Amino acid sequence: MTSPVSHHEIRDRFSRAMSAMYQAEVPQYETLLELVAEVNRETLARDPELAARLEAHDEMNRLGVERHGAIRVGTAEELAMLRRLFAVMGMYPVGYYDLSEAGVPVHSTAFRPVDDEALARNPFRVFTSLLRLELIESAELRKRAAGILAKRDIFTPGARELIELSERQGGLTDEQADRFVAEALETFRWHHDATVDLETYEALHAEHRLIADVVCFRGPHINHLTPRTLDIDEVQRRMPAAGMNPKEVIEGPPRRDCPILLRQTSFKALEEPTRFAGERQGTHTARFGEIEQRGVALTAEGRALYDRLLAESRRRTNGLPNAEHQRVLAEVFAEFPDTEDELRRQGLAFFEYRLTEAGHEAGPVAETELEALIEQGLVSARPITYEDFLPVSAAGIFQSNLGGGSNDAYAGHANREAFEAALGAEVTDELALYGERERASREAVLEALDV
Repeated sequence: MTSPVSHHEIRDRFSRAMSAMYQAEVPQYETLLELVAEVNRETLARDPELAARLEAHDEMNRLGVERHGAIRVGTAEELAMLRRLFAVMGMYPVGYYDLSEAGVPVHSTAFRPVDDEALARNPFRVFTSLLRLELIESAELRKRAAGILAKRDIFTPGARELIELSERQGGLTDEQADRFVAEALETFRWHHDATVDLETYEALHAEHRLIADVVCFRGPHINHLTPRTLDIDEVQRRMPAAGMNPKEVIEGPPRRDCPILLRQTSFKALEEPTRFAGERQGTHTARFGEIEQRGVALTAEGRALYDRLLAESRRRTNGLPNAEHQRVLAEVFAEFPDTEDELRRQGLAFFEYRLTEAGHEAGPVAETELEALIEQGLVSARPITYEDFLPVSAAGIFQSNLGGGSNDAYAGHANREAFEAALGAEVTDELALYGERERASREAVLEALDV
């Protein structure tokens, strides 16, 4: 075998092919990309300091790359095979998300690159949810759904062959990588033909729209892709004029001077013509376009504060329009420190430490406290970007694009062990990844200064 193509290169090819396919399938998504690019250009022109920071952190080149997509699968076998498919692209399961907590009958992980080099090359990830048939109350409906799912294969023979080949030979050649992208893409393609009759679809739809979406089609069509914006509030404001119907509120924390975690919004899912078994015509609503704006990753202490404030704000903002929702949210989150220095000093967020120019020129120093070294200008602290997801926000996006419904009967049924058993592997703890990156950078600067 000639030198294999890197995982990063295959992931880059796949994400670009996925974007081209989705733009062709959902023309409104192409409009969204144009809007986000326009807002990003204006934001950078208005804020030279932000532009310089992105340039210095090597973020500018990948600003226009979609940051994530999302799919939903129906069986443990499908999830386990997806794990192997994503591994070909250097994407691994990070985080466990229990969406049953918000009345949605799935639990999820994110397949994503995990090291700095991979994230810098292409940070594309896929939020992947597994349907929880055990949460369906009707035994008859559970049995019917399981029977339908058992009859399908969401992977092409070519995709299966190339996954096994990559595992066997430790990668793929250039030609094999191109074939893999083409074959893998078929798993995520939209199909206008359902695999069930209209009556079955309507019965599953009545239980929960998401169940019908997962069970009634040939595969887990990509239900959204997500570009990164530098000003999510402005994109939300402009969507209607661009012909898009935005969801009612932006999910996640409020607008801040120092962004934290993840803010998300979307245009609402489109109603698409669907042909059911028996030649019956109908419609299905599943696919939409999402936008995200990312901030710094929070420590366990920071996340506990965020979760407490979010719970309080949800009680106060229920049913409010976005402008009022954001005002109350900002009011509640006034308790959350809003400068990088305070976030760092209070141990609420993760930072990566590097020597400054003065630090590189300094000889051995006696000071052992990192904060003092920062004050002396020898070390800089850079926020570590949050690369993961928020279960309440994900559920909010799901519900907005699946008719807004939830079912309290699903709530409180987290089962990470069952999810990992279906996956065939453990999921990586995202906080451990951020903590290790911070620890390694701290040790590296202290060693370089001969502390």
